[in-house]
Amino acid sequence: MNTNPLDNQNFFDLGDLNSLRQDALKSGTDQQASNEALKKAAQQFESIFTQMLLKSMRKANEAMEDKDSPFNSSSVKFFEEMHDQQLSVELASKGNLGLAELIVQQLAPNGEGYTPASVLRTNADLQSDRLVNDKAPIKTKEAVVKPSEQSSGFEDPESFVGALWDHAKEAAQKIGLNPAVMIAQAALETGWGKHVVSKADGSSSHNLFNIKSDKSWQGESAKKLTLEFEQGLPVKKQAHFRAYDSIKESISDYVDFLQSNPRYEQALKKVKEPAQYLEALQEAGYATDPNYAQKIKSVLQRGEFKQMLTSLIRQGVN
Repeated sequence: MNTNPLDNQNFFDLGDLNSLRQDALKSGTDQQASNEALKKAAQQFESIFTQMLLKSMRKANEAMEDKDSPFNSSSVKFFEEMHDQQLSVELASKGNLGLAELIVQQLAPNGEGYTPASVLRTNADLQSDRLVNDKAPIKTKEAVVKPSEQSSGFEDPESFVGALWDHAKEAAQKIGLNPAVMIAQAALETGWGKHVVSKADGSSSHNLFNIKSDKSWQGESAKKLTLEFEQGLPVKKQAHFRAYDSIKESISDYVDFLQSNPRYEQALKKVKEPAQYLEALQEAGYATDPNYAQKIKSVLQRGEFKQMLTSLIRQGVN
């Protein structure tokens, strides 16, 4: 049975939009409804984007049209537009462009596969970046948090926090920052270690802050397909990231990156106040997502995260 949300959909049927609205309202408590609403919304977006492409192509051909031709009348134009609108829906339902799939991968809580351009750190201007995905929520177990050796095979948030804790404490001391802030930021950037960029051989780049490699980077790099925005339109591109030999090296480079970059000078002056530090990072262009700082603060405020840190601190005292 065909279950595609846009099958048999008519562009001019407002009932389809109302159906999408109802699914979105149910998504707050029903994960399956949430996934379906996301899929439908993504395909709606792809159909609109396809319609824009068709309209642009029609516009480009106007210069070569015969103005006196009966096929160039206003009535013909009207039906052409109707045809293009319906065609855009049908193309989106078949996933011809693959844009809807990319959007679902970016926005789904458990989505994998692509890294947003806005989390690629360079010394260049970041004004064209867009942060489009939220990371997976915390899922905790009753297990005791134990520090571990550097590995990107994080099974859960506990193992992620445990692997970073000692290294974050050491690196954070250099700038006077609470290590919890550093870990929370890494958690947001990598989805609790589930979306760390891999190198060509499949091994981890250990890049916990998604810092992009540029000409100034002398170390190893890892390549990954990303979704970037150019002039407001999504474009798939290959991007290069800094690759490290260990978690410790990644965290240390994060601190060096901030200290060597003049635009983060004000942020480093506010490390004693985590909220102000995060807001200053955002203002300096670390991410263009207007809620970037707030998202990290939300991680810091979660009870599960605080419990993980408390367990680690107690283990250190003992």
